[in-house]
Amino acid sequence: MPLMLQNIPTHVIAGPLGAGKTSLIKHLLAQRPANERWAVLINEFGQIGLDAALLTLDDDGIALGEVAGGCLCCVNGAPFQVGLGRLLRKGKPDRLFIEPSGLGHPAQLLKQLREAPWQNVLAVQPCVLVLDAQALAAGRALPPAQQEALSAAGLLFWNRDEALDEQQRQAIERQLPDCPLFWTHQAHLPLQRLPGLDAQAGAAVDNFEAPRSLAQMPAIWSDPIQPICLSQAQEGGWSIGWRWHPSQQFDPLRLSQWLQSLEWRRAKLVIHSAGGWVSCNAVDNSAITWQPSEWRRDSRMELIFSTPQDVAALQRALAACRQ
Repeated sequence: MPLMLQNIPTHVIAGPLGAGKTSLIKHLLAQRPANERWAVLINEFGQIGLDAALLTLDDDGIALGEVAGGCLCCVNGAPFQVGLGRLLRKGKPDRLFIEPSGLGHPAQLLKQLREAPWQNVLAVQPCVLVLDAQALAAGRALPPAQQEALSAAGLLFWNRDEALDEQQRQAIERQLPDCPLFWTHQAHLPLQRLPGLDAQAGAAVDNFEAPRSLAQMPAIWSDPIQPICLSQAQEGGWSIGWRWHPSQQFDPLRLSQWLQSLEWRRAKLVIHSAGGWVSCNAVDNSAITWQPSEWRRDSRMELIFSTPQDVAALQRALAACRQ
């Protein structure tokens, strides 16, 4: 078994909620050199954990880990340190990607990654800041936590630029610091444009120690027809998530209609339907588009709202979407 490397090139993919961070990482993973092992640590606002399911690929060279339930740097660092330590021991990567929550504080995370116990383990590269070009063109302000990360950015990645003309692009660029830019509309970035791509990990070590204990949400159903459900309020919003036994099947059309009746900020789903496993990832009540998924463990749904909702009513409506 290979030992864990030192000074692992580490890329933080930051940006506001729904900007396209997970889609960008998925495109980068598809470009992984065959001779490298990569790892991805995902932080989510909710407690269920959807991004790892959305990123799941049939690829032995990629290890996925997740820290659910809030900002990586806001809970004394313990869940983050344990989650990252576990991922590094498991994946022994040549390169690491970290996706903080869109409601988190990436500047604080970058500082934490340069401190003990990570300062000789990780080589933090200039971060990629993923931005929704259409949102900023429409006058939506960049959240303060993301503004704080601008000075650490090695690339401003402008996603969803298809509706912008040159004048709008220039107006957006004038609002932000001088930094390399990349404009796209499908979250695709050529790997050679990744800041710090030339960095390589150092010699392997076998003496790294990080915290090992962290309570995880059980994936055991006392009743297969009843979901595991968790909700929480945090700075920036309220989330609710479900995990359903894989034997339960959902009707994508009913789910789409139900979701369109709600006022959510973010919706992520991976479900088992009669036609197979499918996923969707949408923001601000946008249209639901289902994509094939390689995930098979369970059906997962996560919704983020601005204010708390009626949990019982949501659960009844979701249960009615089963086939």
